[in-house]
Amino acid sequence: MWRAPTDAKLDGMTITSMKTAVELRAVSKIYGTGAGAVTALDAVDVAIAPASFTAIMGPSGSGKSTLLHCAAGLDRATSGDVVIDGVPIGGLSERSLTRLRRERVGFVFQAFNLIPALTAEQNVVLPQRLARRKPQPGAVRAMLAEVGLADRATHRPSELSGGQQQRVAIARALVSRPAVLFADEPTGALDTSASRDVLRLLRLAVDRHAQTVVMVTHDPYAAAHADRVILLKDGRIADHLSGPADAAEIAVRMTRLEQR
Repeated sequence: MWRAPTDAKLDGMTITSMKTAVELRAVSKIYGTGAGAVTALDAVDVAIAPASFTAIMGPSGSGKSTLLHCAAGLDRATSGDVVIDGVPIGGLSERSLTRLRRERVGFVFQAFNLIPALTAEQNVVLPQRLARRKPQPGAVRAMLAEVGLADRATHRPSELSGGQQQRVAIARALVSRPAVLFADEPTGALDTSASRDVLRLLRLAVDRHAQTVVMVTHDPYAAAHADRVILLKDGRIADHLSGPADAAEIAVRMTRLEQR
């Protein structure tokens, strides 16, 4: 994993402390203007520790996907500061922000976003090819083996199940060992068995490789795999659970939140 020295600069911005993998400081996101403006995030403060698994939950429209998009640099905050792997991203140019995402951030979405014409191995290596980086010898095959697809390297997405396609997406996101892996409803399109496989792999990435994972989910069972659960409502942090929590406890907290 690439780590910058404390005094390094990117696009003229000084890189800050490396104690957090991702940090949001009083981040607000407002869509629209005037009477039609909608506040999706309202002065949210979140600090994500390295080598941790954080789940973001909340009712529909609570701002959980907006939080993930701002935290990952996919969308710019209206106000406040976002720091990824020690780099404050607010002042970065679009080119530098794209480079930072490519080098230090991994993504897994509900839609697998694989290229149909490419094999599993080619899909995994594609981001590195686009970044004009040469993959380490054997790294792609090793990552496919780690997600249980060593024998599917030459198969195209149409020849794989939904769960297998999502495992290819996870391998693609992890092969470069990003500072942070963001997962947006990664089990939303999968059956129970495939969902368990995906969650096991995300948990394993944290425990075995000290990977940082931030996952948006609506599923208490999925959230129970995390070290920490953050509950949003109306664009604000309304509750949180630290340490292991079972799905039943998370579901109760969610129900209480929805009834407020």
